[in-house]
Amino acid sequence: MSDCVRYPAPGCVVEYMEGNAVQIALVTEEVGGRLRLLLPNRRETRLNSSRLLPWIGPMHGADMGREDAVRVLEAHRKTREDMAAQIPVMDVWELAQGEVEAAPASWFAELFESDPTTDHMAAYGRALLACKSHFRFQPPDFQVFSADMVEKRMAEEKIRLERESLIAGGAAFLRLLWDVACRKRELPQPPREGAALGEWPPQEVAERLEEVLFSRMIDPESQEWENIWRTLSKGMPDVPHLPLQLLVAWGKVPPHYNFWLDRAGYASGDTWWQACADEVESLAAAGRAPLAALARNGQEGSLDVCDLPCISIDSATTRDVDDAFHVEAEGDGWALTLMLACPSLFWNFGGPLDKMVLHRGTSIYLPEGDCHMLPEVLGTDAYSLLAGQTRPALSVLVHVAADGTLGECEISVVQVSLAANLTYVDSQAVLDAQAAGEPLPQNAATPYAEQLRLGLELARQRQTARIADGAVIMDRPDPVIRLEGEGAEVRVEVGLDYQASDAQMLVAEMMILASAAVAQWAADHGVGMLHRVQDVALPREYAGIWTTPQDMTRIMRALTPSGLEVQARPHAALGLARYTPVTSPLRRYPDLVNEEQLVHFFRTGAPRWTETELTDLLNVLSPALDAAGQVQRFRPRYWKLLFFRQKGDKVWWNGVITEENDAFITVSLPDQGMFVRGKRRLFDERSHPGLAVDVRIGKVQPLYNEIMILEAVTAG
Repeated sequence: MSDCVRYPAPGCVVEYMEGNAVQIALVTEEVGGRLRLLLPNRRETRLNSSRLLPWIGPMHGADMGREDAVRVLEAHRKTREDMAAQIPVMDVWELAQGEVEAAPASWFAELFESDPTTDHMAAYGRALLACKSHFRFQPPDFQVFSADMVEKRMAEEKIRLERESLIAGGAAFLRLLWDVACRKRELPQPPREGAALGEWPPQEVAERLEEVLFSRMIDPESQEWENIWRTLSKGMPDVPHLPLQLLVAWGKVPPHYNFWLDRAGYASGDTWWQACADEVESLAAAGRAPLAALARNGQEGSLDVCDLPCISIDSATTRDVDDAFHVEAEGDGWALTLMLACPSLFWNFGGPLDKMVLHRGTSIYLPEGDCHMLPEVLGTDAYSLLAGQTRPALSVLVHVAADGTLGECEISVVQVSLAANLTYVDSQAVLDAQAAGEPLPQNAATPYAEQLRLGLELARQRQTARIADGAVIMDRPDPVIRLEGEGAEVRVEVGLDYQASDAQMLVAEMMILASAAVAQWAADHGVGMLHRVQDVALPREYAGIWTTPQDMTRIMRALTPSGLEVQARPHAALGLARYTPVTSPLRRYPDLVNEEQLVHFFRTGAPRWTETELTDLLNVLSPALDAAGQVQRFRPRYWKLLFFRQKGDKVWWNGVITEENDAFITVSLPDQGMFVRGKRRLFDERSHPGLAVDVRIGKVQPLYNEIMILEAVTAG
């Protein structure tokens, strides 16, 4: 190491850092620690000696000419670069790690070189400086990182490089996608393998970009990609759902994509449960042959057989039949037997399938298709109350007095085979004929005309009793949304469907009755349940059946949303002191939980969960129900807004004013089930709630949930 020197003097080769790179130079003058340096490009610079890297030398003649000095510098630079490229840096780290925490470049050079020169030390210094994941330069030594620190720094470096690559290659592509979304240009064809990329990013950048867009679409508030997204989208419009629009333009999701399901973490289709296929198959077999399944579990004879001719009433498209009934006269009152599907009889609560179903929380019914809470083989087949098929069921027998008040309630677990699955249309036709004193129609509901008659009598009396207890009933039509076509070509139609008002009221009142009766039974037997609560004081005059949009709007403002609670409290709108949802265990997880409380009580004499455990369960369940509820609210509204946009802004719509203030007037469109707002100046000065108006609608942006009244006139 004879060519190393301690202090720089004229003729000495030195190195320093500039712009994060090693620079080589020759000292031409030194005065009080200030150096004048000659660079390989023949330029000169000044530098404090404190900035020199700690390998100084060798010394050359101070009287060399400039050209000779440049040739010397070039020779040393090339030698050091060639040496650095040959140094096995990982081997150096392996030998040093655990031996020393820090050492100078000379120490590392001596590990591999028998008589290292300054060029050797400089080469090792250059190599270690470049390997920032394993070494840190703390002059005059290099710190040697531990294996854990190396792993961490390599991961950080990988993320940094990927981030830089993503930003460099992704920002321009996003702007291209926005132009495509705005229909300013067509998306260019992706490059073929081996061809030039053109405007497309490299494959690895495209994959990361897709990940960022999906992440921002699903959770716009997430901080995971916040900084990157802010950089990538710089200069683009700050509009809601921008990531979704870019993904549609890219072709990664189809037009009118239902991103609300992604935000809820709710898998559509019927393949989400495949990881639990064995459990589903076992449950399906048990549902189709409950007695045999119980016998295999050593519970022979524990399931009574119900031979009543029970019937269900649903829409023609319903596949998950979870309730049925049989009603007969009992003195001046009625004996009502309700049959509820009973998947809880064999359900493995806490198991893998249960955890997946708990995360779903409820079935979701949308114009483009249904998303069932349970695997369809269970919810629409093995546990659905299909006529002529033996199924396990929860039987709720309620004695109802002539004035509609509830009497004794008897609950048991049975197996049942329904007599018929009826539709609202057929049932309503029979009820209409009975009301008019006309011959009964010839349809599937006719053989059960007497049950339908008794059921309607009971339902009307129960409704009267609930109104006497303060029930608020909103009798409004439920428009139907129909979709034709696919993708960007889909066409939407919204309008009123056939209303089977008596048949629908019959079923609704029986379901409310069942939930009220079970709630009271549970209270009497000390069984904790999940209750739906709406504990709000309403003016007495609000009780009744309301049909006009302005009245319903006024009363709805006084109602708070109902919620699930473990403690039983009143449900104001239903006029009930307590209400325990239990009638839809195939469709709603709270009903499945409540049913299990009853089934477990009959098996063991105690409910499965204590009130504290129910509270813990509800804390997990509530977010899932809230997320699914958003899908159920926002998705049909999207289709309605698209319907209005497709109809254009020249169409006039019939409406009724429901609310007004100094700035805006709100109009209900009953036939479409929509509320729209317009500026007050568009309306007649005599406008008031209840006034019939015709409105023209525009500025409709379904994705942004925007719609406005453009013009309004008093209906003639």
